[in-house]
Amino acid sequence: MAVPPKLAGTILPIALNKPHAKHTVELYVDYVCPFSAKLFKTIFHTVLPKISNSQHYTNNLQIILRPQIQSWHPTSTLTTESALAILKVAPDSFWQYSAALFDKQKEYFDIPTVNETRNDTYKRLAKLAKESVGANEEELYDLLKIPEKGDEGALNAGNGVTNDIKRIVKVWSHDRRGLDALEAVMVR
Repeated sequence: MAVPPKLAGTILPIALNKPHAKHTVELYVDYVCPFSAKLFKTIFHTVLPKISNSQHYTNNLQIILRPQIQSWHPTSTLTTESALAILKVAPDSFWQYSAALFDKQKEYFDIPTVNETRNDTYKRLAKLAKESVGANEEELYDLLKIPEKGDEGALNAGNGVTNDIKRIVKVWSHDRRGLDALEAVMVR
């Protein structure tokens, strides 16, 4: 499946210059799903080091990370929004930031976030982006924060990545691909 240019950072860097790779592996993951963390960490820390130095793989394989939102994980939307914001402020850092999200995943589970506001969680995510990949914390937070007042009185204003969330939910929806569990891998 094609990746829109604004989401090109979701393609693993070894394959960026290979738009016509023979094989594509798509990883559907939720940043606060423990099973997704296992999948991502295996690919990122075990498989990637083995294949990144092999011209055979780098010439023929493209790996795409497709963040997904699981509604039963309330902060799934917030962590996914932060990953999409990284694509706007530091697109080359998307995979490293995703690794940081999975490393710090438990900090965004239900219990650690239950008593903080949405914007407080966004502040922590922006700080994580700064600490993990050197992203501009203020710029990232500005994309994520929900304003006190919406334009023209709008009460459901969203944030700077709301339209991107709508796009990935519509286009990348795992339900449309016939998958019944989220942490999934598709090979084409």
